[in-house]
Amino acid sequence: MQNAFEVLKERGFIEQLTHEQEIKDIFASDEKVTFYIGFDPTADSLTVGHFLPVIAMAHLQQAGHRPIVLIGGGTTRVGDPTGKTDMRKILTDDQIDVNANIFKKQLSKFIDFTDDKAIMINNADWLLNLNYVDFLREVGVHFSVNRMLTAECYKSRMEKGLTFLEFNYMLMQSYDFYELNQKYNCTMQLGGNDQWSNILGGVELIRRKDHKEAYGMTFKLLTTSEGKKMGKTEKGAVWLDSAKTSPYEFFQYWRNIEDVKVEECLGLLTFLPMHEVRRLGAYEGAKINEAKEVLAYELTKTIHGEEEAKKALEASKALFAGGKKSGSIPSTSLNRELFTKGIDPISLLVEIKIIPSRSEGRRIIQQGGLRINDVKVTDISQSFTTDDFVDGELMIQKGKKVFHQVVFK
Repeated sequence: MQNAFEVLKERGFIEQLTHEQEIKDIFASDEKVTFYIGFDPTADSLTVGHFLPVIAMAHLQQAGHRPIVLIGGGTTRVGDPTGKTDMRKILTDDQIDVNANIFKKQLSKFIDFTDDKAIMINNADWLLNLNYVDFLREVGVHFSVNRMLTAECYKSRMEKGLTFLEFNYMLMQSYDFYELNQKYNCTMQLGGNDQWSNILGGVELIRRKDHKEAYGMTFKLLTTSEGKKMGKTEKGAVWLDSAKTSPYEFFQYWRNIEDVKVEECLGLLTFLPMHEVRRLGAYEGAKINEAKEVLAYELTKTIHGEEEAKKALEASKALFAGGKKSGSIPSTSLNRELFTKGIDPISLLVEIKIIPSRSEGRRIIQQGGLRINDVKVTDISQSFTTDDFVDGELMIQKGKKVFHQVVFK
């Protein structure tokens, strides 16, 4: 039977390890590891970008190890510069607290916190009460500015400007690891590959202050074949909150990913056995769409439940087959008055928020990518009125894969 490390390795999670052989030996033994992953509540929902480390956490918990979910109520007040070209917007304390509570609720769907099987804690509990001078003397003394400036998270910001506020982020995250090690015997920090420098800081701080061994592991980031982060659409991020990204839209995102990413996403984001992942990933041509449906269904079921997954699957099949419309398709209610005198197609797309700009709407129409009630729109000045509604609905199709219904309020 595979140990937790072997499971993560086989499924494609692991990118970097601070002490490869030692980490392998720990997981090969009977030792139960207490590890942590941090989530900064910078928005009012988790995104699919957060979901990969959550799945890794679940695999480790299933193998008997104990996760600590660290909500960054303190670090969010500073902002992680990693991967950012500009300084992150500073949220109010109330916004951070609201977001932190939402994160706790969402993460509880995937991690079992009963009987101390996992811990959820907020780093605001210790970071907000620190004495600045004491912190500098006890923590800052162990960090070399020269070395910090070689970290990728800081190097990428030097040209545009790195604030001293953000420069403190690495020290704060490192102190989190130290604090968790002291209180809960947490010996391992996990995170995305972009967190490598911050994780090294915590491992080094524990070694310098307490002369104890600590370990770090980073995971693959979800990217497209062009290296761009996955989880973005024209409308923005793909959220785990159904009010921000509907189950149907969530399903369609995964149904429409690149063919070359299907096997990777099945391994990383579902709990399907690897022999099934490889079987589905080997599909070619039109048959790869079957694997995409499995991926979309499994993920939607995990996030939104089996009933929503079935509804989204049925709606997707109906649309791809040109069949009957389904209530799972995203829908926008508009005032009837908008259609009394008529509305042009670009204004309509703007109203339902499926294009980022009017110029994008014009481009789509010029390239033949817009259909309304299954009729191609070729004239940007065409007017749509209440007479165009069929059974009280107007069906809009953008490209091959984006469908949206318009109904009256």
